[in-house]
Amino acid sequence: MSERHPRVLIVVSSLVGLVLSLLPLPHWAAILRPAFLVLVVLYWSTMLPRAGGVTLGFGSGLALDAFQGSVLGEHALALSFVTYLAIRLHLLVRAKPLFEQSLFVFAALMAYEFLLWVIDGWSGYPLSTPMRWVHTATGGLIWPLVVGILGRFHLAR
Repeated sequence: MSERHPRVLIVVSSLVGLVLSLLPLPHWAAILRPAFLVLVVLYWSTMLPRAGGVTLGFGSGLALDAFQGSVLGEHALALSFVTYLAIRLHLLVRAKPLFEQSLFVFAALMAYEFLLWVIDGWSGYPLSTPMRWVHTATGGLIWPLVVGILGRFHLAR
């Protein structure tokens, strides 16, 4: 039973992150909105690397691709790469204070956005403005909040 509970919690929190990432917002708020799904996947990949794994990142990225109508597989590739980094470095990241974890999350979000930017360039989509990088900063800034919220559910089991 305890093995199944974390996976259900991971799936439900990933669905909430997907909904928050797809929620329609005004243009100014959409620029500031962090990538909630990426933050949720980063949290679970860091705290419980064996429960979700790269499969969680790939599946979440495919869902994001399907709902956003982007090139199929671009978010899946970028999120799988970021998930791999989080799993590979999970022991180092968990041992750090929240400020340093936020810096790691900022770097991971920059890598995620850079991969999306490269794929957009290769596939012929017009490269957007520098405002596409703003959500990486907001994601790093709200990382302590994400850890607080998901950690409460994670430790409650």
